[in-house]
Order: sequence, then structure tokens, then C-alpha cells
Amino acid sequence: TIYHLAAMLGGPPSDMCLNTVVTSRNLLEAVVAQPTPPKVVLVSSFGVYGTAWLPAHSVINEETPLEPTPELRDPYSQIKLRQERLFWDYRAQHNYPLVVLRPGAIYGPESYGLSARIGLQLPGVFLFLGGNNPLPLSYVDNCSDALIAAARSSAADGQVYNVHDDELPTCRQFLDRYVREVRPLRVVPVPYAMLFAGSHAVLRYHVASKGQLPAVFTPYKTRSSWKPMRFDNSKLHTLGWRPLVSSEEAMRRTFESHRRHFQGAHA
Repeated sequence: TIYHLAAMLGGPPSDMCLNTVVTSRNLLEAVVAQPTPPKVVLVSSFGVYGTAWLPAHSVINEETPLEPTPELRDPYSQIKLRQERLFWDYRAQHNYPLVVLRPGAIYGPESYGLSARIGLQLPGVFLFLGGNNPLPLSYVDNCSDALIAAARSSAADGQVYNVHDDELPTCRQFLDRYVREVRPLRVVPVPYAMLFAGSHAVLRYHVASKGQLPAVFTPYKTRSSWKPMRFDNSKLHTLGWRPLVSSEEAMRRTFESHRRHFQGAHA
């Protein structure tokens, strides 16, 4: 069994494509050349879903359509979508065993920082964008166990599974605990309506200035990342998977480690 967890998280888009898509193709060429191809467990991403045009509070599950216009998203989402499609294309051609897992926001004791679903850290201020949206967290131990369950199950071949914990806090609940238990932040809440209106202004100025202001916020990115949605992991449970660590214990472990990290960094 091959567990494929590799992807480039940032940098020039050309490098991200080279180090995520091209290297995956090289791996797949080696896989399908084997007399008996090994099973591949691919870690994809929630970023492949096309959520921008879904109604608010829609349920995101394995039947949710994939992103139809990835060029309007961030490079990471584009690259992960292209990577996953590559694996399915090779399966259609060579029929090797494949199962795809799409985790939410993976976190744990060594995952410093906050998910962009909660907000963005700017110099001296944290823009809180997630409001009361459910946060699709996947604690690292629980996510790892889901990979093992998928690898062991013959029924998982050719299937896709969303991976997130059962008990999901809201973005507000997670941020409040983080500020209380890890480190203080200067938090500036930005309501969704204000963010959406501001993203239109940013996009207009980006076009008018011919790119002098990066299009960090656009209406499409805002709808994709911060519109309130709900999440369903019931298909993953059909593999016999259950969270090894409760959300309460996972956050306790994570915040305790983060607090030590930041205290040590500022000692």
C-alpha cells in the first residue's frame, strides 16, 4: 500500500504544479508498471469541492460537485484538484486499486497557526472571518486512523471519503479557546456580508490597478472559504472508523503544545 500525502503548500504556482502533479504522475507510472499494482491511498483536500455556488448551510459530503472553475480559487486548491483528477484518470486507464480521502482542516500539537477558515493573520491583527461557521477539523491522530481504515478495507476501493472529526466546534468557539489558552491576539471580526462587499471592492481595484493590489479577497474566494456550510462524515463511519481522540481532548492537547511553543519562542 502506498500512502500519498505529498503536496507543495505554497510558492510559485509552477513549482507547486511540478512538485505536486508532475511527481504524482511519475509515481503513478511506476505503480501501473507493476505486475500487481499496489493500492494507493491518496490524501486530497476539501479544497477540491465547488462550494461557491451552493446555498448557505448546504451539507458538504462526497456527492458535492468538484470545483468547476479552479482558476478562480487559490493555487493550492487548483493543484490539489488537478492531482486528484490525475489519480482517477490513471485508474480509468489502468484499473489499479485507489481510495481517496479528503480531509478538512488537519490540526494537532505541531500544527502552529490557525486555519484560514477561521481567519487570516496580518501584521498586528487577526482578521476573524469564520463567524459561527462549523469548523471541519480533523485531528491528526483521527485522520491517520482514517487512512489506515481506508487502506485495510476492500470495500473502499474506488471510493472517496470525507475526513473530519464527529464533534465540530464553530470557528468562534475554536478561536475563543485559542486566545484564552494559547496566546492573546488582537482580533478584528469581519461579518460575512461586510467581507463579501469588501471583496468586490478589492477585485475592482485589482483590475483597475492592473494587479498592483493582489486579489487576496474576491467574491468567489469569499463564497468558497467563508460562506457557512455543514459537513457530513457518515460515509467514513461505514469503514468502522471512529475518532480515537475526542474533540475536547484533541483541542486540549493541541493548545497545550502551542502554548509551550509560543512561550518558548518569546522566552
